[in-house]
Amino acid sequence: MEAIYFLAQLLILLFAVVIHEVSHGAVAYHLGDPTAKESGRLTLNPIKHLDFWGSFIVPLTLFFISQGKAVFGWAKPVPVNPLLLKNPKRDIGLVAFAGPAANLALAIIFGIFLRIFSPLNPSLTLFFSWIVYINLLLAIFNLVPIPPLDGSKILFSLAPASWAPLLSFLELYGPIILIIFLFFGFPLIWPVINFLFHLLTGI
Repeated sequence: MEAIYFLAQLLILLFAVVIHEVSHGAVAYHLGDPTAKESGRLTLNPIKHLDFWGSFIVPLTLFFISQGKAVFGWAKPVPVNPLLLKNPKRDIGLVAFAGPAANLALAIIFGIFLRIFSPLNPSLTLFFSWIVYINLLLAIFNLVPIPPLDGSKILFSLAPASWAPLLSFLELYGPIILIIFLFFGFPLIWPVINFLFHLLTGI
């Protein structure tokens, strides 16, 4: 049974990260940058987006470490060339926001489905719950303003020139800060994820 749960959660995760990355590329294309399209990344074919570590090794490891309670991962980032965007400073923020926004939209849609169809089938309730939760996790985590997460690009897009020293610090030390956050910062976003999950599903 655990193997079935893992496969189901992995499929949901793959679907969520593919939608996330395609959304980045689609918005970039709409704003003038064809890089993702020319790279063959504006497709829902997961093979084009899979990352060996982020799509397989990390989810598998987390699943077994958490004894089947957690699965998380990522896909290969869609290539974006800011120089080709119509308004680079503004548009890079819009491109970055597109990924989390797509995951939030999926969470809302399947939250509605869950409320409508869950009385009919307990298995459907569990499956839809995973879809909502995994998409919320991806969205909220990626909105954290630490490079290279999407939230940092949104912050850089909105920040005034006076914030330059802070932004330079984040760019320089972002990967180190992110590793620290992965080990110690997740308790800061769990309440947000759980609140939104309850709000959308009633569970």
